[in-house]
Formats: sequence, C-alpha cells, structure tokens
Amino acid sequence: MSAWKAKRFWKEAAVESVGPGYTVRLDGRPVKTPAKTPLVVPTLALAEAIAAEWDAQQGAVRPETMPFTRAANSALDKVTPQFDAVVDMLAAYGGTDLLCYRATGPEALVARQAAAWDPLLDWSATALGAPLRAVAGVMHIAQAPASLDALRQPVADMTPFQLAAFHDLVAISGSLVLALAVIRGRLPCEAAWELSRIDENWQIEQWGDDEEAALLTAVRHTDFLQAGRFYALCG
Repeated sequence: MSAWKAKRFWKEAAVESVGPGYTVRLDGRPVKTPAKTPLVVPTLALAEAIAAEWDAQQGAVRPETMPFTRAANSALDKVTPQFDAVVDMLAAYGGTDLLCYRATGPEALVARQAAAWDPLLDWSATALGAPLRAVAGVMHIAQAPASLDALRQPVADMTPFQLAAFHDLVAISGSLVLALAVIRGRLPCEAAWELSRIDENWQIEQWGDDEEAALLTAVRHTDFLQAGRFYALCG
C-alpha cells in the first residue's frame, strides 16, 4: 500500500503581513510548519517565493519541489530552538576548512588549488581578520584561536533564517570561508560551488564520471544554489 500524501485543497496562496514579518495563507488558512509553528518569515520577497511554491502544487503536494518552504520550516523548527548549537557547529568548520587542506600532487592539481584557493584565504585574512594556515595533506593543522573567533562572529550575528541557508552553504561546500565569501558578495554562488569542486573535478578529468555520483552531485549543486537564493531573500 502506498503512503498517504497530502493533496492540494486550496485555490489560492496569498501573502499577508503579520506583525514584524509575513505569512502565507491558503484560502485564508495560515501555513504552519511540521511542528505546528506559524510560518512567519522576515521579508515580503521570501513570503512571495514560498507562496509561489504552494501555488505551483498540483494534485499531491510534493515537498521536494518546495525548497524555500522547507528551509523556512527548518529555520523555525530546528535552528531557532538550538541556535547557539548550530552556530558552534558551523563555526567549527573554520578549524578544518576545505581551502586549508591541499593535495601533495600531482603538480598541476597543487597549482590549480593554489590559484583558486589562495586568494580566498588572503580575503579571509584581510576582510574577515581571520588568517588561516594551509597544509599539504590531510593531517589536521591547528588554526589560531583569534582567527576562529573572527570567523565565528559573523555566523553568530545571523538570524535563524539566514543561518538555515548558511548551514547548507557550509555543509555542502565543506568551507566556512567559501560560504562567508558568498554572503559577503565576494563570490557568486556558482563560482563558490566550482571552487569547492576542484578535487572532484580533477578526478573526473582523469578517470571519467560515475553516473550515480553525477546524479548526487547535481542534487547537491541545486541545493547549494537554492541555499544562496534563500539567504538573499532573507534580506
């Protein structure tokens, strides 16, 4: 027996101002999160994007086609009640940032990483006040506590909605610096994605792509770009 799926019951998804934010109503009924929290988001643009996702549903409701709704749900149900823990988890990426761990060979890959990643580490040192050391190999290298504190601060300053999007930017790329570069306007989201994929793309160039891995990569790519859009919509 197939699992029961919610079906569209509404004719119109409309945006409404509610106190300090905006909500979406389905024929006048307010949308709520899976935890039954009222879905109130910080900007009109984000509410309109969520309303468009609900309006696009036909027949059975497909949550996988509603990334902005799912991200807003996460911000309210998951990030908000454990905000400090999420900040700590994401800030910890600064101690193991992708950009700091370099290949030992071949020379062409080493040069490609340096050309792509060194400017971002320079930016981290100057714009964020967080110089980081890079090392060849995978052995852990300790970063200066002052640098890690400097990287943590902009994460702690985010709203729960921004943090929900930022989580995916960091977790998918493996780099706190790349994610901060995106939200600070240093890099377009697509460019950050490509920079995070240097090792994988090198392997594909040498050995070819795997169909299953390519499908997973496509999903992660879409999720990464959607996270960037969600962050921008948070205002």
